[in-house]
Amino acid sequence: MKSQNDLSSAARREFLGKLGLAAGCAGTVAAGVGALGAVQEAEAKTDGGASFPTPDYDWTKHRWGYGVDATKCIGCLRCVEACKKENHVAGDAHHFRTWVERYVYLEGEDKPRIDSQQDPVNIAASGSEKEYRFANRYKDAKVEKAFFVPKLCNHCTHPACVQVCPTGATYKTKDGVVLIDHTYCIGCQYCVQACPYGARFFNDAERVTDKCTWCYHRITKGLQPACVEICPVGARIFGDLNDKQSPISLFIRNNRVQVLKPETGNAPNVYYVGIDKEVN
Repeated sequence: MKSQNDLSSAARREFLGKLGLAAGCAGTVAAGVGALGAVQEAEAKTDGGASFPTPDYDWTKHRWGYGVDATKCIGCLRCVEACKKENHVAGDAHHFRTWVERYVYLEGEDKPRIDSQQDPVNIAASGSEKEYRFANRYKDAKVEKAFFVPKLCNHCTHPACVQVCPTGATYKTKDGVVLIDHTYCIGCQYCVQACPYGARFFNDAERVTDKCTWCYHRITKGLQPACVEICPVGARIFGDLNDKQSPISLFIRNNRVQVLKPETGNAPNVYYVGIDKEVN
């Protein structure tokens, strides 16, 4: 039997679904986001919602950022496994909050060959969709250059996903993290289509969209994201951009960093070193 809270949540989601679709058709999405976003923020402050996991956390005092050093990544995929366990992501080879791509340049070829842990050959090599590894498919090839590129939600300064959400379920916090309130998500997947980085996926079991949150429940308690903490080579860097001596501030200051797809105008807050122009 469903509890009263379950029924209330279901009824609210149904109502928001109708409201969101109507807003989209009428061209008033922005107004819907603003109104519901304000309500959501107020509720988060009072009921311990996703925006405020700890009572003493002040999101006006932080501005989070993330770095990836592709020159260090070894493609071990421990980050992927840690993320799935920490955030209860479906244990298959097709749903990820963070993933790793391999770029391989073979002799005589101008473009890299690209694969990730969800490639069928890699799945076969692991022997299970719940285990992740890269197959040694290039052992007999003449490789000129190869590197791994971890990817995740870029938590953009101007996130396209927030702009298209008809119910305000996707929103940007005051500390720069883009989150999804699943209470308000109607599963329309507008945000999935709007994200230029392919960082969002649809959770079929819950009928909502999902993505990386930089482990918001951890960083607001002073911990590192699970993927950063588990990385054995320090290829993932995280910290507070307001702190000039934080790991991410030092990473940006001491390296020639770049972001993915700067031409989109989203202004990502994930900074890379060691990647080629073919990475996007």
